[in-house]
Amino acid sequence: MSSVVNVAIHASQSPENVRRDLLASLRTRRVNHKFHYDSIKQTQKWLALHQIYSPTRNNADCLAVYEKSFAAAAQIPSPRVHVIGLGCGGGQKDTRLLKLLRATGKEVSYTPCDVATAMVLVARQTALAVVPEENIFPFVCDLAWEGRHVADPDLFGTAARRPSHDAARLITFFGMIPNFEPQEILPRLASLLRPDDWLLFSANLAPGADYAAGVKQILPQYDNAPTREWLLTFLLDLGVERGDGEIQFRVKDDAASGLKRVVADFHFSRPRRIEIEDERFDFASGESIRLFFSYRYTPDRVRAALAQHGLEVREQWATKSGEEGVFLCGKR
Repeated sequence: MSSVVNVAIHASQSPENVRRDLLASLRTRRVNHKFHYDSIKQTQKWLALHQIYSPTRNNADCLAVYEKSFAAAAQIPSPRVHVIGLGCGGGQKDTRLLKLLRATGKEVSYTPCDVATAMVLVARQTALAVVPEENIFPFVCDLAWEGRHVADPDLFGTAARRPSHDAARLITFFGMIPNFEPQEILPRLASLLRPDDWLLFSANLAPGADYAAGVKQILPQYDNAPTREWLLTFLLDLGVERGDGEIQFRVKDDAASGLKRVVADFHFSRPRRIEIEDERFDFASGESIRLFFSYRYTPDRVRAALAQHGLEVREQWATKSGEEGVFLCGKR
């Protein structure tokens, strides 16, 4: 195994664009989620948090739901499959999918893609247990970037080494949709899919027949000490002190999408100035900055949202608790 790893980095994660996005986050008081994965320290805290609270780590039913979805995806009628893991995280789910694809006799290649280089490297290392290193193409990219070409369907073939051009493409998007504005991410996903591509993604769901009650029920999954510590890291690294305020979680309605989401805001109880080179951002006592949000869907809401962008659900699976769903989709 080579001691050198080739990682392709898209312009969306160039230093000047990352700096621009950071300044915009502080200026608008709405933190771009990518800055919670920016450092190795943050990546480690997120992975630890994921280990504790992710249903796929501690819920047998949730694991079974994902395995069923992987088994269905493995039936893609092509001898070669290129898996593109958008928001790959640690790559555990992608690797289980890759293993099942290989078990059916398919030749597989893998592009782990994330905004954090550390995440991409972790996912690559995880996938090496299943896929040879010459078939893995690590790619750092900000899917939400407003610049050109991020929504280009050929984007994930631009790494220095290309996967087989005739491989079927299976795009995964696990646990990511809740952290994007629906009106921004869904058209982008639709534009990334070619007519014969497949999309396998998961969504956090609100359990039960009462949507509002279901969203309140899952609030403790976010309002807990490990999540607070992970989110607070962003501010601490910028010079904010723990005594400057506190993180508060609440459920809010989003008029644009008709969905509800969990929002985490840091409320300042005393003034604080943040300096980024020659830029200064003053936060007064009583001000707040949004650190995080997570939308909650239902299966019907997922189908309706996708349909608006020419995507349809071919198969779907949900946990018995009703808190997690996996959807296999294609172009309509």
